[in-house]
Amino acid sequence: MSDAPVMQATGLQRHYNVGGGLFQKSRVLKAVAGLDFEVHAGKTLAVVGESGCGKSTLARMVAMIETPTEGSLTLDGKPVRAEDWADLRQSVQIVFQDPYGSLNPRQRIGTILMEPLMINTKLSRADREAKAREMLKLVGLRPEHFDRYPHMFSGGQRQRIAIARALMLDPKVLVLDEPVSALDLSIQSAILNLLLDLQERLQLAYLFISHDLSVVRHVADDVIVMYLGRAVEKGPKAEVFDAPRHPYTKALLSATPRAEPGAEKERIKLKGELPSPLSIPDGCPFAPRCWKVQPKCRAELPRLRGQPHGAACFFPENGTYPE
Repeated sequence: MSDAPVMQATGLQRHYNVGGGLFQKSRVLKAVAGLDFEVHAGKTLAVVGESGCGKSTLARMVAMIETPTEGSLTLDGKPVRAEDWADLRQSVQIVFQDPYGSLNPRQRIGTILMEPLMINTKLSRADREAKAREMLKLVGLRPEHFDRYPHMFSGGQRQRIAIARALMLDPKVLVLDEPVSALDLSIQSAILNLLLDLQERLQLAYLFISHDLSVVRHVADDVIVMYLGRAVEKGPKAEVFDAPRHPYTKALLSATPRAEPGAEKERIKLKGELPSPLSIPDGCPFAPRCWKVQPKCRAELPRLRGQPHGAACFFPENGTYPE
């Protein structure tokens, strides 16, 4: 297997002009402010952070729903350009958070699954139906489900249908935007195990968007921690979870429940409010909430340093960076 990434992002940014009017200028909201990452076949890159950190905006750019303001995306080494989206979208598909809201309630499941093939391929009706039925079986659903409507299924079954639809065009990259957060805990486990099984069978590359670190610990190979549009920590999952370098990552991990009765755990409570993305403070964006803040933090913006595990912090938890 080649070590070349299926998808690569360099300096990826997405800005929005917000407000403005007769006597006011619009302001710029930097939802994603310079992100670099690679996604490899058979591997999962997880992106975590609080609501509003830019995770879902990143997902929409990778899925070619929104155009980056700056920076570049490549797919199999070729630039992803807006004029090529129609051809490239078959290689990148997305599974949304709400499995019911993403399915047309007026269409039967078979029609929902066959629709991507009808739009993007020249397969006959018989071939489309055969592939849809095969995909139902692959995600653990029965043949009789083909002619039913979305409202006749549980949340977990609907998410299986959404996953099946995303796989109909044989994509290389699957963007999973909070794919289990709307499901019961027991159902989450079944869906996650299904995703891991499909990844192993089909050698899919996953971009997994989540705020739940316990889920990320189960599925990820590499992790990016985002804060107000920027990556504040990045590295292999084991290193990020076992030895977090950025104070924000350490605070997030301290709030994650652990199945170890009686084990001592330091709970870090962040003080202050999350700054407005329209008015991000100078220097390190995390400085107003950080217990390690120094004057330098308020004056300069730290860059992400360290390979393969790095953090954007002048005073990292272990005090040094492996260069």
